[in-house]
Amino acid sequence: MRKVRKAIVPIAGLGTRFLPFSKTLSKELFPLVDLPIIQYLLKELKDSGIKEVIFVNRIEKKNILDYFKPDEKLKSILKQRGKEDLLKKVIELENIAKGMVLRQVFQEYPRGAAHAVLQARKYVKDEPCAVLWADDLVASKVPCTKQLISAFEKYQRPIVALSRIPKESFRYYGMGDVKKIAERTYKINRFVEKPKTVKDAPSNLAVVGKYIITPDIFDALAKIKFGLNEDLSLTEILSDVAEKGKGAYGYEFEGKWLECGNKLAYLKTNIYFILNHPEYGKEIKKYIKQEKLC
Repeated sequence: MRKVRKAIVPIAGLGTRFLPFSKTLSKELFPLVDLPIIQYLLKELKDSGIKEVIFVNRIEKKNILDYFKPDEKLKSILKQRGKEDLLKKVIELENIAKGMVLRQVFQEYPRGAAHAVLQARKYVKDEPCAVLWADDLVASKVPCTKQLISAFEKYQRPIVALSRIPKESFRYYGMGDVKKIAERTYKINRFVEKPKTVKDAPSNLAVVGKYIITPDIFDALAKIKFGLNEDLSLTEILSDVAEKGKGAYGYEFEGKWLECGNKLAYLKTNIYFILNHPEYGKEIKKYIKQEKLC
């Protein structure tokens, strides 16, 4: 049985939906209350048993690995000033990355999401791996990636995270043409990318940006001649694999899907985290009630 020990996190995008803010701050570092998106993703991977993470970045962007590096000078200053609560948060961040190998590779030109994944192949080699995008988080008791890994261990083929959405949202997502084969598990026939009408959508199961892929997916990616500014998605590659009968599966995960891919979705996700924050949630709810904000 092949084990999933590595993960790819593509972060090479321009973040155009968040301009002008994203001109100076990478989207994956945007805060959700008091922690950046990327910290939630890395914690999910750590809690799912992932040992190595490959970030696919853009050359001109800030080195994402700097955020996770230990900072002894900062810790010393916080300790001297008696800022024990802040020192604890810094140590918690370092502990997430502790014991994990964090790497960075670069996508030299903007050639889309699928091309970005291909850049990590030299480190993944011939192993299955997880792929996570910073656009999608899942609040759940069992980490979403861990749920996907459990499904992969049974079928040993690519697994796509799926979530049910209302029909008015079908046109914004890749929608799965699927056949249920077990509890929460589906055999993928194909994906319909952003169907123009409700009738064009084969189901109400949308693709979420979390996958387990196998070495043959890299083989398929390597055969593609990617053009500049091309936006070929990994979902399209998996759809082609499924249609050729090579086997691909979807798993309807347990948990709440929280999106960060555009301004409105990001604001909604921030509200969710604020209201459920263990330190600030009660005070925020009290403030909303007092000020009659809703």
